[in-house]
Amino acid sequence: MVQTNDGPTDPELIRFLREELGGDVSPDEGAWEHVGPIWLWRGKGKDGQPSSMSWHFLTIDGEVAGAIRVASSGHSAAWGSVYVEAGIGKTCWRTSLFPNKAIQGYMLPIKASVRKAEKLAEGDVITVRITLEYERSI
Repeated sequence: MVQTNDGPTDPELIRFLREELGGDVSPDEGAWEHVGPIWLWRGKGKDGQPSSMSWHFLTIDGEVAGAIRVASSGHSAAWGSVYVEAGIGKTCWRTSLFPNKAIQGYMLPIKASVRKAEKLAEGDVITVRITLEYERSI
């Protein structure tokens, strides 16, 4: 993957973002590792009952979330999502991190094909590699 870094380079802007968003991130950084458990979200139907829809996620919080927030400033997509390349074990894929206000972090969706390839299930504690994609061609 070719990495471009169009992140902030103005020292005053970087200082402001560090103060406002937290973290001590160099504008050259754009890759992190995070460890956590896979969890399952289940949707609810109009009647309030659980639906068959479900998604597996990994919560990205703490220092890594703060660093991503700073490094991706000005490069977010719909709903504040951030384009990334993620890797677990030998499997890599392109996806988006979705912001979660409650945890001041992000949610990383773990696709079924990734879970199958890496033999993962809800509750498994995994290490994910995250690399920002500042520009994504469609």
